Amino acid sequence: MGYTNPVGAVFVTYIYQPFFNILVGLYWLVGQVFGDPDMGVAVILFALVVRIILLPLDFAFDRSEDEKIAISDKIKQLQKEYRSDQVRLKQEIKKVMRGNPGPVISETINITIQVIIILMLYRIFKTGLEGADLHLLYPFMPEIKTPINLMFLNKFDLSQTNNTLNLIQSLLIFAIEGIHMLFSPDPTSRRDFLSLAILFPIVSFVVFMFLPSGKKLFIITTLLFSIGVMLVKQTLFWYHSLTGTHSDSKLEAAPH
Repeated sequence: MGYTNPVGAVFVTYIYQPFFNILVGLYWLVGQVFGDPDMGVAVILFALVVRIILLPLDFAFDRSEDEKIAISDKIKQLQKEYRSDQVRLKQEIKKVMRGNPGPVISETINITIQVIIILMLYRIFKTGLEGADLHLLYPFMPEIKTPINLMFLNKFDLSQTNNTLNLIQSLLIFAIEGIHMLFSPDPTSRRDFLSLAILFPIVSFVVFMFLPSGKKLFIITTLLFSIGVMLVKQTLFWYHSLTGTHSDSKLEAAPH
């Protein structure tokens, strides 16, 4: 493909190109099913595919969060136990951290994958949707007619901004923060409510105001998927709590 940067070549060949082919394949499939191809519908399906692929990462991150809470509780206990012996306290904390590397590893993997996804989506929505990367289609892919239809439901131009989609996106962010606070075991302070449930959606509305509708449609689908996952997780938590099958995270002590 003529890339002089080996990192860029690896990114395009093994990450961007497969996902771009999935998006274009979905665009073609929508045309076969509904008669007319619609990139907006393809973006929605593409967002669902990406989120489903990342589901194992979400569950691993949840387990990591449980481990972080357990580690934090253990460190607080050690601080009370060795508050008069700072040298011993540091040694014991190091033992706890060495014996439980999962959260650090999970956080590193999560950040790395998120950065890769952001870069992939940036290129898809910058050049991919407009058909500039059609040369990256695999030989077995069906022929795609150009120009690509960027009108979602014949109403929203995916290449242009749209305040209606922006408002929906902000309302969904408000809903997610509200669900977080509703199901949180810790009481929500007024400050947290104002900053997360009120200020954050307003800031997001302003920040994303100038994003093209294609990106907003992807984000909206992702947010809806996240709300669904959160509700399923909470339902399972209630079920395990009622049936007594819920198991708490356990810390492993580091060998002396």
